[in-house]
Amino acid sequence: MIQAAHVVLSSREPERLRAFFRDVLGFPSVDAGGGWLIFALPPAELAVHPEDGAARHQLYLMCDDLAETMKELTAKGVEFTQPVKELRWGRLAAFRLPDGEELYLYEAKHASPLAGVGGSQR
Repeated sequence: MIQAAHVVLSSREPERLRAFFRDVLGFPSVDAGGGWLIFALPPAELAVHPEDGAARHQLYLMCDDLAETMKELTAKGVEFTQPVKELRWGRLAAFRLPDGEELYLYEAKHASPLAGVGGSQR
């Protein structure tokens, strides 16, 4: 039976991204050999959305308090690239990764299967 998910981010600057996830976001990791870090992620949920164009896959990090999380990350030098968007399903922000790419961060307004599992209590 499936017991976890493995997310892969591709980057032209993998060492910088690894340092960011380790040092700024504080994700625990193991060295799989030669400095190849594999990070533990917070509990996750998966949604399937309709798409008229080409299929795509996205990674969003979730938090319980977007304003507080943004404050903490900004103090660590993280650059937020878009103003917070108030959406039907949550509050959304984006921040710049060390390789120049963006990653989304959001506070959900929707019910979550993670309630009571260490994730959002929504």
